[in-house]
Formats: sequence, C-alpha cells, structure tokens
Amino acid sequence: MVQEEIRRRNASTLLRHVHLDGPLCRADLAVRMGLNRSTIRALTTELARVGLIEEESPSDTGRAGRPSLLVRPASDRIYVLAFDVAVDRLVAARVGLGGVILDRREAVRPRAGPDLPQVVEVLARFGRQLHRAAPPSATCVGVGASYCGMIRPGDGMVRFGPDLGWVDQAFGAELGRRLGLGLPVLVGNEAHLGAQAEHLRGAGVGLQNLIYLHGDVGVGGGIIVGGRLLGGDGGYGCEVGHMVVNPYDGRACGCGSYGCLEAEVGERALLDAAGRPAELFGRDAIRAVTDDADRGDPAAREALRHVGDWLGIGVANLINLFNPGMVVFGGMLCDLYPGAADQVRARIARNVLPVAREHVKLRIAALGDDATLTGAAELAFTPLLTNPLTTPT
Repeated sequence: MVQEEIRRRNASTLLRHVHLDGPLCRADLAVRMGLNRSTIRALTTELARVGLIEEESPSDTGRAGRPSLLVRPASDRIYVLAFDVAVDRLVAARVGLGGVILDRREAVRPRAGPDLPQVVEVLARFGRQLHRAAPPSATCVGVGASYCGMIRPGDGMVRFGPDLGWVDQAFGAELGRRLGLGLPVLVGNEAHLGAQAEHLRGAGVGLQNLIYLHGDVGVGGGIIVGGRLLGGDGGYGCEVGHMVVNPYDGRACGCGSYGCLEAEVGERALLDAAGRPAELFGRDAIRAVTDDADRGDPAAREALRHVGDWLGIGVANLINLFNPGMVVFGGMLCDLYPGAADQVRARIARNVLPVAREHVKLRIAALGDDATLTGAAELAFTPLLTNPLTTPT
C-alpha cells in the first residue's frame, strides 16, 4: 500500500508539471521531482498507456548524446468542460489537458432576477454542443463552473448571489442533470477560482502569497496564503467586497450593509460618480468612463479618482492583514485600475506598514476576462490530477 501511494503521488506530480508548464523532457522532470530517470520512464510509460500524455523525440536539442524524450499533455484527447457565470455573460468552453481552450461559446445574461432555469438551459446547451464537437477519440474527464456568489463546498449550491437574488439555488446539481454526461459539476466562487488561476497560470505564477480582486457589479476576493486558497471555516472566506471601508456615510450595499468595499468601488459607484444615468450599466458603460477619463474628461477623471481612493483603502487594509507578494486586479477592475492606480498607490504609501509594502506588486490579471473560466477548468481537472492512474479515460 505504501508503494502504491508513492506511485500515485509521483504520477500526480508528474502530470501536474506537464499540465501547468507544458512539454518537458524526461531529464527536466527527473530534476524537478528528485527522481532517477528509470522511475520517470516508468511513470511516463504508464501515463502514456492510459492516454494522458504523449512522448516524442525533440526536434533539435543541440546536445551530444541520446536526447531525452519530450513529455506533453494529451490536450486533444483529454478535456474538461468549463463554465463561467458572471452577472452579464455566460461562457462555456472545452479545455484540453494543459489548459488550452479548444472551443468556446458565449451568451449575454440579462439582469432579470433569479434565473436558475435560464442559466442552466443555456449552459447545458452549450456544454452538449461542445461535447458533440469534440473528436470521437477525446474523453471528457470533468466539469467545472465559476459562479458570482457564495458557493457551498461539495454540492455546488449557491447559498447567496446578491446581484441577481440567488439564494440556496442548486446550480451544480441542476447543471449536471441537464448536461447528462454522468459527471458531477464542481462549482466555485468566481473570485476564488480567479485567484487560483492567476496563481497557477497568470500574473502570480511562482508566488506563494497573493490577493486577487475581481470586479463585476460588486467586488469579490480570493486570497492565496502559502500557495493555498484561504477558504474559511465553511468555504465562504475572502468576501473582501463586504469589508466595511466607509461606516459613517457609506453607500447601501446589496448585502444589506452600508459602506462595503464593493458598494464604494463597484459598477454603480463609478457610474454614479461620473454622472451617468441609471439606465446605463455593464462593462461597456464602465469602459466608456475610463475612455473618457483617458481623453481628459474632468467628470470621468474625478470619478476614477474618487473610486480609486476607496479601492486604495481596501487594498491597504488587505496588504496590512496578509502581506501578499502581489495584488491582482481582475474582471471590471482590469478596466478601472489603470485610471485609479495613482490613488491606490497613494493609499498604500500612506496607510500600509513600510515593511509590508516594500515588495508588494500591483498587477492587472494576466488571464484577463478568462481568469474565472480558467479557474473553473482547473477545478474540473482536480480529480484527474489527484488520481491520474484511476481516472477512466
């Protein structure tokens, strides 16, 4: 049993290396894993036998002697279905082992209140289309979904999605039933998954401690500590959007409180500060403000300055609490942050302890709007990467 567990763990580690880093030669894998070449050869032979990797001779190594075989993930043969449910859009993708997006579908999500049946109908249709379009030799090994709300670990229940009124909605179970693939749908909070995606594949690769802030209508957060997501006791941790930053005259928040970070820096806060009418909303409206600010419009620039100051207060508090190596801005904040960066940096300089701000970096999400979709795909790959030799392919 001990030897079997060691074998399983080594196979998992090797597959994870090529999944995250792409093609690697056997010699590099041996160095990375601290194993001899014969053990690496046995592992790659077994993983190739079950169809998870492919091996080939490198085209030109420039080295004397017999070249080490190149090991690559079987991206065309092994895939997951990934779904991303944001306030204004629905995205589905077929993602191959190695993280490559092979095919995708996208639709607008109307802001129409609780809409579980409509969301599931669209995503299930997209998922079935993607599954049918895959090559006959390809195998779907998992399904993952990102949702803009608080998710109960284990069953994909949306406990609270304030932006469109979802409360205790059985999203994961319903989507799995409608897909009809016989696979469970693993569901995660969008900011949690975005944090993991940026940590594994984006701006935070190589860092052990980072904070990811995701803007949609509100603001969500994902915090990586020591290389792991900080989930909290019930899986509902990192709700940084509901950290109160303006307790005395703060704006009303969808959670029922006042002065929350997301109430002061979210979509409506920026549009109101810029004097935009209530009927305007969404990413296009946000980008219109940032574009106007770039062109020198005084109202748009003042709106970004005002919202940026509150964002800076929130970021400063988080840096003092968690001492991250990086803060990553994703979702709508990808558009907002560049015009508000001066205010954020000023708050960090004024309010963060000197030793905590010495090395922290501020970055836009390298994966852009696909950060949460990529996180959903990584969630779906988790069972395979944990037990690669027992997962049917």
